[in-house]
Amino acid sequence: MDLSSIPSVDRLLQSSSICELVNYYGHTAVRNEIRKILDEERTELKLGNQDSPHNENWFVEQCKCRLECDNKTPIRPVFNLTGTVLHTNLGRASLPAESINTINSILSHPCNLEYDIESGLRGDRDSHLENLLCELTGAEAATVVNNNAAAVLLVLNALAKEKEVIVSRGELIEIGGSFRIPDIMLQAGCKLCEVGTTNRTHVKDYKNNINDNTAMLLKVHTSNYKIEGFSSTVNEKELAQIGKEYNIPVVSDLGSGSLVELTQWGLPKEPTIQEIVKDGVDVITFSGDKLLGGPQAGIIVGKKELISKIKKDPLKRALRLDKIIIAALFSVLNLYRHPEKLTEELPTLRSLTRSLQEIEVLANRIKPVLEKVIDNKANIEVINCKSQIGSGALPVELLPSFCITISNIDKEKHAGSFLNSIVSAFTKLPIPVIGRIKDNAYCLDVRCLEDEETFLKQLKFLNV
Repeated sequence: MDLSSIPSVDRLLQSSSICELVNYYGHTAVRNEIRKILDEERTELKLGNQDSPHNENWFVEQCKCRLECDNKTPIRPVFNLTGTVLHTNLGRASLPAESINTINSILSHPCNLEYDIESGLRGDRDSHLENLLCELTGAEAATVVNNNAAAVLLVLNALAKEKEVIVSRGELIEIGGSFRIPDIMLQAGCKLCEVGTTNRTHVKDYKNNINDNTAMLLKVHTSNYKIEGFSSTVNEKELAQIGKEYNIPVVSDLGSGSLVELTQWGLPKEPTIQEIVKDGVDVITFSGDKLLGGPQAGIIVGKKELISKIKKDPLKRALRLDKIIIAALFSVLNLYRHPEKLTEELPTLRSLTRSLQEIEVLANRIKPVLEKVIDNKANIEVINCKSQIGSGALPVELLPSFCITISNIDKEKHAGSFLNSIVSAFTKLPIPVIGRIKDNAYCLDVRCLEDEETFLKQLKFLNV
């Protein structure tokens, strides 16, 4: 064991290669990293895990690799080829170019976030979005928080604290991350009153349970499942009539929420915010980063008196949006003033409405490039598949698409290790590619692939 031949910190810091790292990462960061590497080297030698110290170049390379890894942004862009357009784990909706330009402008200058330029007085950050939301939805007033779960929590806390909220048993949902309606009610200080059964709820179920302590009738959109067969629900219009009869606010948590009629593009029917407003519902909550195609946000629209009460709740400040999201959301909402251009300018709708022929042609362009890179180490085919909208929107509705499948040449062998190696190879690319495994094959659904040039260029780094 020869510890004396291990280079010192000062000696390594004098290396020309290390000097380049110092210029880029700073003297303190490089020095600290070198010390850690040297300590590890001494420990390995003392334990007898290696016969002799590594040479100086090895220490330099180790230092460089570690600094690069430590300074790499943890949130990275990926190619979403999973077949799920609005993938919660992959960030849901991608923003349009206009929003990105607006964000860059706001980030590089002070802005009038809470300043009224005309009066010179303090302003309200909701004012940047409220008029536009009212224009698009037909609601009297609006406010916005950081996501739809927060929107539901705030509405319950502001309008029904220490009182009862009536909900159909079939709508007591749980969504991703163990978000449950009953738990949110508990946090908001409300008492849950379940009515009806899992598969059938009627008007009389609501009316028979209304009492002096009832503060709200809540309708929850079952966004991530669907009950079919012998079932019935009370729709928003019927619920609004009950609310009016008993003078009780009716709230609808639409979850995904859409500002346009999706059927015009051949997509499945999803209730629009405008329809629910016309039905007479008092308060509606929905997400900004699902079918709307914007940044993460929880949007609340409805009657002016109730929205005003919601805005004054102390919880509102804790859940408010920052300048970046407000700017991005305004840019997305503004696109809805020109609905004829939405499928061109809004990435979410662009992916959802992409023609089957275009998807097939794209898949067949990519296939020969993959075949050349993988070089007869796997079977590669273009096949029909089904995409899904995702993030709880229209959970049982699927969209026809095409995907490239990569499978083991030897069908007799177990596919597990082969598929693991394929998945690893694609995720190690400069921009990781995320697909899905189905029927013993790795599937790349190209519905959401827009930057074909970058995708193809980086395939030369694929190591299968």
